[in-house]
Amino acid sequence: MDSRNHSLADFNKVEDADIMQRARLFKEFSDDLVEKRHAQYRRVSLDGSAPVMKVKDQYTGEVREMVYLASNDYLNLTKHPRTIAAGKAALEKYGSGAGSVPLLGGTLDLHIELEQKVAKFKGCESAIIYTSGFGSNCGTLLSMLGENDIAILDMLVHASIIDGCKNTNQKFFRHNDMSSLEHVLSKVKDKYRTKLIVVDGVYSMDGDIAQLDRIVELARAYGAYVMVDEAHASGVIGETGRGTPQHFNIEGKVDIVAGTFSKALGAVGGFIAAKGELVELLHFYSRPYMFSTAMTPQSAGSLIAAMEVIEDEPQLREDLWRNITYFRENLLNLGFNLGNSQTAIFPIIIGDDLKVKEISRRLHEMDIYVNPVVYPAVPKKLARIRMSIMSAHTKEHLDKALNALEIVGKEYNII
Repeated sequence: MDSRNHSLADFNKVEDADIMQRARLFKEFSDDLVEKRHAQYRRVSLDGSAPVMKVKDQYTGEVREMVYLASNDYLNLTKHPRTIAAGKAALEKYGSGAGSVPLLGGTLDLHIELEQKVAKFKGCESAIIYTSGFGSNCGTLLSMLGENDIAILDMLVHASIIDGCKNTNQKFFRHNDMSSLEHVLSKVKDKYRTKLIVVDGVYSMDGDIAQLDRIVELARAYGAYVMVDEAHASGVIGETGRGTPQHFNIEGKVDIVAGTFSKALGAVGGFIAAKGELVELLHFYSRPYMFSTAMTPQSAGSLIAAMEVIEDEPQLREDLWRNITYFRENLLNLGFNLGNSQTAIFPIIIGDDLKVKEISRRLHEMDIYVNPVVYPAVPKKLARIRMSIMSAHTKEHLDKALNALEIVGKEYNII
């Protein structure tokens, strides 16, 4: 099979093929990606998230030291001394696991402390924590919305949000387009029990920021609620890193603030911050919370420390934004198309799946670690290289990446 003639979409459903036949067909596709060195997936790190990461080359078996531009560890908190020390202390005190689901026997005082910190950090009354960000979004939405309700979604919201809305009505509005949102709101007014607008604070593929202040205004005008997913905003935007509501000076005015602990906070898990009565309902009706063992003590301890570091060490965010500004200016000067990126996420939009795969291969060979994003993850005309910046990247790291990008940009006629 020639993988250049296919995409992941072709194997989502294969007519007249059962699951094992479908798997065999996909394996042929996957093997050809490897043969062409287009399989820049599941690359194995030998030392974890860092500005320069040791990677076992999947093609040669050699160890490469690569400038790592594919991490969501924006503030490098995965390896901060305080988060490591707090995680170790929690592990030694509580053990390796919580032992039960949180509703029954798995809630630790450490979990309560983390929930209180999250609520305060997000300017909300209360919070609930989950073992994954996907689970927090999906489980919360499934528990809140039914056949008499409607979710009004930005067309680029995260997959966890889309999956969470499968049991309710859905309407999509054009990405970050307030006239499109208002049009949808006007069509659904007075037709549903609950109307919930759901957006990302920062969009993971484009790096742009939701117009949350306008969204809240429109929601109030049309009797809707607002939920914002702060996965890529927490720790990154806002005067003190509290996220999109702080960025727009509307803290306390967003009905549901969701997020993950796996990006700038440097661990794993998710949260929902909202009014106390809604959080109490989620304790009993959100299935990922009810039926998953509680967060590990080590994660909870590290996350409490991470939130304290964000408050105590603003220079980490300042370093991040210095790097963002430097990298963006140089990419734009070279002539790359960055779309509407405003944050630490940099999409180089190429619009050709094969070029994206080839450029990713070349960058891998030049020890630059980026993510290829092709159809169906994005439309074919928006195929891209996705990069993200961390606070601990040095100018030398970024210059090495910029030099490599300039070379491949000229080789493949995209600048």
